[in-house]
Amino acid sequence: MKKWLSSIGPGTLVTAAFIGPGTVTVCTLAGVQFGFTLLWALALSIIACMVLQEMSARLGVVTQNGLSEVLTSQFENKIVRFVLVALVISAIFIGNAAYEAGNISGGVLGLSTIIDTPNVNVGGLTINYVSVIIGFFAFLILYMGSYKILERSLVLIVLCMSIAFIVTAIVTKPDLAMVIKGFVPHIESDKLFMVIGLIGTTVVPYNLFLHASLVKEKWNTPEELPLAQRDTIIAIAIGGLMSMAIIIAGAAIQNIEVNSAADLAKSLEPVFGAGAKYVLSLGLFAAGITSAITAPLATAYVVKGCMGWQGGLKSKKFRAVWMFILLLGVVFSSLGIKPIEIIQFAQVANGLLLPIIAGFLLWVMNKKKLLGRYTNSRIQNVIGIIILLVTIFLGARSIWKVILNL
Repeated sequence: MKKWLSSIGPGTLVTAAFIGPGTVTVCTLAGVQFGFTLLWALALSIIACMVLQEMSARLGVVTQNGLSEVLTSQFENKIVRFVLVALVISAIFIGNAAYEAGNISGGVLGLSTIIDTPNVNVGGLTINYVSVIIGFFAFLILYMGSYKILERSLVLIVLCMSIAFIVTAIVTKPDLAMVIKGFVPHIESDKLFMVIGLIGTTVVPYNLFLHASLVKEKWNTPEELPLAQRDTIIAIAIGGLMSMAIIIAGAAIQNIEVNSAADLAKSLEPVFGAGAKYVLSLGLFAAGITSAITAPLATAYVVKGCMGWQGGLKSKKFRAVWMFILLLGVVFSSLGIKPIEIIQFAQVANGLLLPIIAGFLLWVMNKKKLLGRYTNSRIQNVIGIIILLVTIFLGARSIWKVILNL
């Protein structure tokens, strides 16, 4: 058991990053609106996530560089490199600053079904003190600057989150035959946007940067690559199980209007008892905390790699980046500010970034000068191209959605 636990690492942080309030909400709505019928779409999303994250981890272990360092090193043309760096930093920096408020607010939402009024008046301002507590907790873990502390903290929270969501799904006593039937692909026009939503919340651009940077904190030689690959597959599979459990729990709710995971928690109480409400609420709270930690961390790694900064988790520049992202998230969340224009920009930037980064990753994973015998196999390339086409579609949809809302 001790040996197994020692092999757990960066994959868990990736799971902690993509199982955030957004994923919980999308999976909840998928279950409420369509029952078990979209489990197949989520399963495909998890496979796509595994493929891309494995490439990212392999790149980090073999080259001992993060994705942003490799990105800047592969283009000699200064203009091309400047445009790419500007796009990556703006998308990740501004995008994560906007989404950090959502992460913290999601954690607050999880407790809103348990705590009635988490607000206090300070100098005429109404402040949600739970947002401040979540921000302070994230600050402490990140400021310690120890990868082991960061890893173990998130492993513990992800474990609690897994238990919360899976127990909630079991409590609803789903029809196993219908659950199995949900893994049979069946596309209908009214389900298309939800399918895209499930993929979009699972395959996250900043996770590709985060993973490549984190693996080299734990593994230093290509011989250790199998450990990184196993860690990736197991961790993302656990994340997939959590997402499926949320869909299953959502499918148990009939004839009740549910718009978020917090609504799901409340609606479970009269049917399955108060325990179900508390368990799911704590799961959503944990999802908010984990994403609130990983989003600033990923931003700092991206900026560090693009700017060529030296030093590790405790360097002043590195800390300044994640502190700024975390501070913005706490301020927006605690004051109830909804940075709609920033979030719209973030959607456009990430819509552009995801296919570009997926395409770059696929290209660089075939460079023998860089990776030697650790380049992609033919099957990996075929799957990668399919995923790339999906990300292009996802990116175009997110941009089009923002244009329509202008």
